[in-house]
Amino acid sequence: MISANYLGMPLEINDLDHENLNYFSYCAKHDFRLQRCASCKLFRYPPSTACPWCSELDSEWVSVEGRGTVHSYTEVHHAIQPAFKQYTPYLVLLAPKTEVERVGIGTRVGMAFTDVAPGLALPQWTIDEGAVDGTPWRYRG
Repeated sequence: MISANYLGMPLEINDLDHENLNYFSYCAKHDFRLQRCASCKLFRYPPSTACPWCSELDSEWVSVEGRGTVHSYTEVHHAIQPAFKQYTPYLVLLAPKTEVERVGIGTRVGMAFTDVAPGLALPQWTIDEGAVDGTPWRYRG
């Protein structure tokens, strides 16, 4: 079992949760991997026992590049979890308050890991400062 606290919230991954234990064991090594179905070859997230598309039980963990482009987001103004209140407004890709105005559709992002406890690191997306990027589109409401 893995137990830790993050932003004052308890985190726990039970010994019976094999898929998440595997996922977070790679994250602890700062190695971003996703499950890929052995049959249909589609990636799946979150980790699961069976493929949601073809129900195959066999899968493999494939190292993937921790880079991408924001295609959609939502902005949270009322934090339901008290630990996140100080970060509002935030985007559900968890941009810090100081970065909210810089993130939108088209923003290039990269993977960073936050070490929380021995054997547990959380993958988080950050703005990829080195990527060639236009002006991200944001809804102005």
